Amino acid sequence: MEELIKQVTTKTGISEEQARGAVTTVLGFLKDRLPAPIAGQLDNVVAGGSGAAGTLGDIAGKVGGMF
Repeated sequence: MEELIKQVTTKTGISEEQARGAVTTVLGFLKDRLPAPIAGQLDNVVAGGSGAAGTLGDIAGKVGGMF
């Protein structure tokens, strides 16, 4: 999550505290609206857990399939 916050801070120019709030809000939004199996994987992906890149691709594919 720290890497994501850092990227948001760098790309938007907002403070780290504001970026943390934005990231937390977006993650909460996604968890509430995604199917439980996918939502449950968000924390692992954001934390950079092992296989995160593959998991992120899986999530993107499943979300794309929803539309």
